[in-house]
Amino acid sequence: MNWIIRNANIINENGEMVQIDLKVQGNKITAMGPELASGDHEEFEAEGLLISPGFVDLHVHLREPGGEHKETIKTGTAAAAKGGFTTIAAMPNTRPVPDSEETLAALNEKITETASIRVLPYAAITERQAGKKLNDFKTLKEKGGFAFTDDGVGVQSAGMMLEAMKQAAGIGASIVAHCEENTLINKGAVHEGKFSRKHEIAGIPSVCEAVHIARDVLLAEAAGVHYHVCHISTKESVRVVRDAKRAGINVTAEVTPHHLLLCEDDIPGLDPNFKMNPPLRSKEDKEALIEGLLDGTIDFIATDHAPHTKAEKSEGMQLAPFGITGLETAFPLLYTNFVDKGIFTLKQLIDWMTVKPSKAFNLPFGRLEVGGEADFTLVNLSEKKTVDPDQFLSKGKNTPFKGWECKGWPAATFYQGSLVWEKGGNEE
Repeated sequence: MNWIIRNANIINENGEMVQIDLKVQGNKITAMGPELASGDHEEFEAEGLLISPGFVDLHVHLREPGGEHKETIKTGTAAAAKGGFTTIAAMPNTRPVPDSEETLAALNEKITETASIRVLPYAAITERQAGKKLNDFKTLKEKGGFAFTDDGVGVQSAGMMLEAMKQAAGIGASIVAHCEENTLINKGAVHEGKFSRKHEIAGIPSVCEAVHIARDVLLAEAAGVHYHVCHISTKESVRVVRDAKRAGINVTAEVTPHHLLLCEDDIPGLDPNFKMNPPLRSKEDKEALIEGLLDGTIDFIATDHAPHTKAEKSEGMQLAPFGITGLETAFPLLYTNFVDKGIFTLKQLIDWMTVKPSKAFNLPFGRLEVGGEADFTLVNLSEKKTVDPDQFLSKGKNTPFKGWECKGWPAATFYQGSLVWEKGGNEE
C-alpha cells in the first residue's frame, strides 16, 4: 500500500520540531516536505504526533525456539511494533542455539513466517554457548548471522575470545559480549551492596563485569575487531570503556532503560520483577551510566527484553530467573523521566534509539530520508497512561514499572511501508 502521512511533527537536525508530510511508495520513503500532493495514496492523519525513524533494539530475547512458553517470534515482534520498534536483534540463548548452518536456517525461516518487523538473528560465538568450541563464523555470517555473541554467559577463556575476535575481524563481523567473570559471580542474585547485605542475599560485585570488559577491550585492540559491550551497568565499566575509546579501540556499548531509571535503592523488598542481570547497581553507578550516555562513552540504548512466565518469576529473589520485559515501555519511560525533565533532549533520545545503534553496526536503518526504508513510528508525546502489564502484547508481564505514569506512547508503527501496529486497531 502507498501512504501519505499528513501533518506529522519531526525533529530536524537542529533539534527543532517542524511539521511535514511523508510519502511512502511500496517499502520506500519517496518524498518528505510540507503539503505533498495526494495522488493514489492512502492518507494517515498524524496531526499532533511525532514521527520518528522506527526504533532499533539490538538486544532482545525472543525465546523461540525452545522457550515458547515465555515468548515467541510472533508475540515478541508484536510487542516490539507496539513499542515503536521496527528493527530488533534476537539473542541466541534459545534451544537449539543458532550455532550451525541448520539451526540458523531454521530460525530465519521461522522469522520469515511469523515476524511482523525486521529481526536480525545473532549467532553464537561457541557451540551451544558452552564456551568450549568456536563456531564456523564465516558460514554463520553467510547464512544471515547478524553478529556473534554468547549473551547470557561471558566467554571465560581469554585465548578463545581472542581467537573469536580474530576470526570475526577477518570477515568484518562484530563480537558482542555479556561480560561476567564467572569466578566472581558467587551465586549472586542481586548487586553486592546495601540491598544484598540488608536481605542477606548473595551479591554480584561490580568488578565481576568491569574486569571482563577490561580484558576484552585489550583483546579487541589486538585483534582489530569491533567489540560491543552489552547492558553496561557499573561506573567502573563506564570508565574502562571511556579509556578504551580514548585509546582508539573500536569498542561500543549499550545501556538499558532500567539501569538508567533504577538502582538498588528502588527495589521494594524481595520482588523478583526487580531481578535482572546485570543487577540494579548503586545510585552512583546509575549516575555514571547517565553521564556516560551523555558524553558518548555509551553509544545507545537497548532494552534487553527478557520475558518470563509469572510462575517462574514467583520463585523468589534467589531462585527466579533474571530479566524483565522492556519493548512496550522503553520510549515512554525514558521520555517521561529524562526528556520531560530536561535531562535529555528529544533528539538525543531518538538518536540513541534509532541512528546510533544502526551506526555502531553499520546498519542502513534508523533514519527518515527520501529513498530510505519506510520504517517509522508515530508517537503521541502528550498521551498519559500508566504501565499496565496486563495490556502487554508480550507473553512476559514481568516488569518493575507496573503502575508508573508515563507519557509519550507510540500511536502507530509502519514497517517497510505497512502499518503493522496502530493504537485501538490491532492490539490483540
